[in-house]
This record gives sequence, C-alpha cells and structure tokens, in this order.
Amino acid sequence: MTQYILKLYITGRTSKSERAIINLQQLCEHELKGDYTLRVIDVLENPQLAEDEKIIATPTLIKVLPPPLRRVIGDLSNTEKVLLGLDLNTIDETR
Repeated sequence: MTQYILKLYITGRTSKSERAIINLQQLCEHELKGDYTLRVIDVLENPQLAEDEKIIATPTLIKVLPPPLRRVIGDLSNTEKVLLGLDLNTIDETR
C-alpha cells in the first residue's frame, strides 16, 4: 500500500487557510483512506521552512512521497484538479 506524505503551507488561520485544511482532510480521508501523513505548516510561524521549499503563495500543498514531487496552490476546493495536480492514481474515472 502506498503511503502519501503531504505538506500544506498556510499563512495564519485565515478563512482561505481553514478551507484548504478542511478540503484536504476530506479529500485524504475519502481518496487515500488513511494512507497518508499530513503536516500543516504556518509560514508565519516557520518562515525558514517556507523559504527552503520556495513557497511563493499560500495555501500550497506539496506531495513529498511517493515521487514525483508535486505542488498545488489554492484552497483545494476542486477535488478533481487537486488529484490530477498531485498525480494521485485514485481518481474515480466516472466523475
């Protein structure tokens, strides 16, 4: 079974950040069935981590594992685009 490692970079607890967190948690529970680790990183609290990852906009989601590394920017409300952007093979072809 594939284990996904995801990092979500946000800027504070704004409504956009909260939407991204909720959307991602729902997507992960539905599509990845618990086979994931999610780390939410606030760039205001950890600016060096954001700089190391070259984060230029938030929210930004990074799929670290499995390769290849992928990034998606935005509130993650469009599930289909998020799945495609992260190159996840769990997309339901009937959508």
